[in-house]
Amino acid sequence: MKLSRIAAISSSLLIGAALALTGAGQAQAAQSAAAVDYVALGDSYSSGLGAGSYLGDSGSCRRSNRAYPALWAAANSPSSFAFTACAGARTGDVLAGQLAPLNSGTDLVSITIGGNDAGFGDVMTTCILQSESTCVARVQEAKHFVDTTLPARLDSVYSTIRSKSPSARVVVLGYPRMYKLNGSCIAGLTEKERAAINGGADHLNAALAKRVADHGFTFADVVPSFTGHEICSGASWLHSVNWLNIVESYHPTASGQSGGYLPPFRSAA
Repeated sequence: MKLSRIAAISSSLLIGAALALTGAGQAQAAQSAAAVDYVALGDSYSSGLGAGSYLGDSGSCRRSNRAYPALWAAANSPSSFAFTACAGARTGDVLAGQLAPLNSGTDLVSITIGGNDAGFGDVMTTCILQSESTCVARVQEAKHFVDTTLPARLDSVYSTIRSKSPSARVVVLGYPRMYKLNGSCIAGLTEKERAAINGGADHLNAALAKRVADHGFTFADVVPSFTGHEICSGASWLHSVNWLNIVESYHPTASGQSGGYLPPFRSAA
């Protein structure tokens, strides 16, 4: 009887200790998750252009509280959050004006970059205003740039990020396909133009993924999360051309940021 009581007491003590350790482990994990210094870099797809609710001090950079970096920060309460992404940014702009918050203590970096270098805005303008053949040729020109010139520019950005933040987890996010082919659109671009533009996005994403892998970073593909929510899908998370607010055209809506960009980033971060 005494042995049974001793065994029961010992078991209780062991269970209590295990629960205490588990609780301490969970608390430590939560504390570790919160103790993250996060820097969000990049272009309009990271700043949140198109999502609205722009920060008053961000000016033409149009940083939004609804952009995926701000949403992630609001949900995870990092110990610090620096949001320097800017609409219209190219690789040179990131190098010249966005990297100041990076340091040896930075734990997490996110970035979208390369689309403006490849001439995304000019491609869309050309395709809207000019002929089908001119559109397709402009996409091919952009793809050639991605093959020949963009890799070195990306290398420069990625290498500088790593040199400034040697221990950071760096997540590079890609770009969505713009169009659902054979979808609900009854006017606008031709199917051949839409297919060419989608092909350009795929080509750019492949180039990004290759450079990201070579630098030991993590590539977050957003194409799967946007599938079913492209322009012409009937449930688009991307703005089509908007003549009343032209700068938001072909950018993610607030739903595109929360449903298209945030989940892949959250998984990768």
